[in-house]
Order: sequence, then structure tokens, then C-alpha cells
Amino acid sequence: MAEPSTTAVTVVATTGIGLASMFPGIDGNALIGAFAGATLFVMSARELSLAVRAIYLLISLIMGYIAAPELISHLPIQETGVAGFLAGLLCITLTSPLVKRLEGVDLITVIRGKIK
Repeated sequence: MAEPSTTAVTVVATTGIGLASMFPGIDGNALIGAFAGATLFVMSARELSLAVRAIYLLISLIMGYIAAPELISHLPIQETGVAGFLAGLLCITLTSPLVKRLEGVDLITVIRGKIK
């Protein structure tokens, strides 16, 4: 069972996303889809701390919403909710291994071209 503070944060975030989707000019389907995709990633990443998961949730939500129209234009997807879900889920899932690989790279060596 979840702690009461975690449940309260979840209820507030879900309510905020639902209310934000009612504003004119905001695609509610893409916003809710991006939130669902970001939440799925964050819930599956149990090895990360709570603060890191909260930051990843925010990044995935924003990038999932922004990337939804791009996915629709390049993939055979018609609904912005599905595109937002995929973008929110894949945003951090695909970029975090790339960032971890780049942490060990010596940029000076790469620029000089002395990679072995």
C-alpha cells in the first residue's frame, strides 16, 4: 500500500493534469497520454530516488506533450493521446542510457580524434 503522502501527490498531479487539459489551446489527449507514458516509466524505475523520478516525470511529461505532433507526422498514428503516451514513455527510456554512456567519455579525446 502506498504512503498517504505519495497518494496525495498522485491525486494532486492527476487533478492538475485533468484541469490543465480543459484550457483552450491545450491538446488534452496529448497531455493525458504524455502523463500516462511518463508515469509508466517512473513507476517502473524503482532503482532511482524519489527526487530523480519526479524530475524524470516532469521532463517526460513536457517532452511527451511537445513530441506528440511530431510522432503523428512521422508515424502512422492518428491519435495525439497515443502519440503522447509513446513520446512520454520513450523520452527518458531512450535518452538515459545515452547520457550514461556519455558520462564516461573524455570530450577532449573525442575532439582530437584519438579514440582507440
